[in-house]
Amino acid sequence: MTTHEEREYVLGTNDEELVRLGFQHRVWGEQAFALWDRAGFAPGQTLLDVGCGPGFATLDLARLVGPQGRIIAVDHSARFLDHLKGPLAAQGVHNIETRLQDVETLNLPSGSIDGAFARWVLCYLGGAQSVVSAVAKALRPGGVFAVQDYFNYRTATLAPKSAIFARVVEAVDASWRARGGDSDFAGRLPGMMQQCGLEVREIRPILRVARPGSALWDWPTTFFRNYIPVLVEMGLLTPTDQAEFHAEWANRSADPATFFCTPPVFDVIGVKP
Repeated sequence: MTTHEEREYVLGTNDEELVRLGFQHRVWGEQAFALWDRAGFAPGQTLLDVGCGPGFATLDLARLVGPQGRIIAVDHSARFLDHLKGPLAAQGVHNIETRLQDVETLNLPSGSIDGAFARWVLCYLGGAQSVVSAVAKALRPGGVFAVQDYFNYRTATLAPKSAIFARVVEAVDASWRARGGDSDFAGRLPGMMQQCGLEVREIRPILRVARPGSALWDWPTTFFRNYIPVLVEMGLLTPTDQAEFHAEWANRSADPATFFCTPPVFDVIGVKP
């Protein structure tokens, strides 16, 4: 793994992040499958997994399309794609093609895919419009681009409210924007889809509530554990902030009266006429 690769993906590609992404897919898998169902993803199709990462969703998509279908899994991280190749070999999966490529330079043949999926990818990119354009070009008539991404990220809330929690969420938001991302990306996505000739069929919010001791509560726990040191390194938080947050989170994790509202995630489905 190169330093460039580690920094290119804002959350990193280290072992801790690989574990976190696997856990994240388990926690959010039901929402992904529901989106795929409404998008009409089905056996025999050719689907594009945009920014597939280590491939946790990719493998589920491969099972969904079956042996007669095909998944094109694209990511810029060789480390992530190498991680995906392990289960491919171990499980005898032959319908996934991995491509080491920056998703902002996608150039698939026109009319070559039935659908595409992107989850928490476009919000990190400065050139997301080029990705939407490339996907729209590659879709066959009737093809679908199904996206899950953030909108109003800063509304993530710890209840009762916490000043240090709000400060950390603001720092996360600032860190993404400093690298060209947009934590409110879903708000711009329908317009991008329309500009690229896609009809926006669905805009649907997902807001979830986590309580201490649940799997969903551990989702932000693992994120903050991995990412707050990066925020300190970037100068967006201080070591004092870091210590204060972890003390607060530990106290809240032991309090059954507290809860966490996730940042709003939006499902957006665009269809090629």
